Amino acid sequence: MDEASKEAAGAPGARSPLGRVERVLMAGSMGLLCVLTMANVLVRYFTDISFAFTEEISVALLVVMTLVGASHAFATNHHIAITFFVSGSTRLRTWSQRFATLCSLVMFAVLCAYGVLMAWDDYDFEVTSPSLGVPQWLYTVWLPVLSALIVVRLLASLRRRAS
Repeated sequence: MDEASKEAAGAPGARSPLGRVERVLMAGSMGLLCVLTMANVLVRYFTDISFAFTEEISVALLVVMTLVGASHAFATNHHIAITFFVSGSTRLRTWSQRFATLCSLVMFAVLCAYGVLMAWDDYDFEVTSPSLGVPQWLYTVWLPVLSALIVVRLLASLRRRAS
C-alpha cells in the first residue's frame, strides 16, 4: 500500500458517520438509477413506449451521486491529483494540496451561492419540471445543499492539513 492510500484510509472522513451516510447515498442513488434505466429499457423494448419522466429523475440522481461522491472523495483524499506535484518533495506536496483544496473551496462556495439563487428563482417563479410537472426547485435545491456539504468537508480538510 502506497503512502497516499495509507493516508486516505486513515483520513477522518473515511470512517465517520457522515462518511457512512455518503456511501449509503451514493449506493442508493446508483441503485435507483440502474433500476430506472433498466425499467425504461425493458418497457421501451417490449412495448415501444418510453418512460420519458425517468430521464428527469435520472439527471437529478446523477447530480446527487456526483456531488455526494465529490464530498466523500475530498474527505478521504481520493480526489484527482497531478502526480508531478503530489509525489515530489514534502514541501511541494503540502503546498499543492493546500492550494488545490483552496481552489476547490472557492469553486464550491460559488456554486453553492449561485445554486441558492437558482433554486430560489425556481421556487419564486413556480417553475415546474417538463415531464412530471413537479416544482423544479425540488431538483435544484440539492445543488446548493450538497455544495455546502463539500465546502464543510473542504474546510475540515484544510484544518487537518494546517495542524
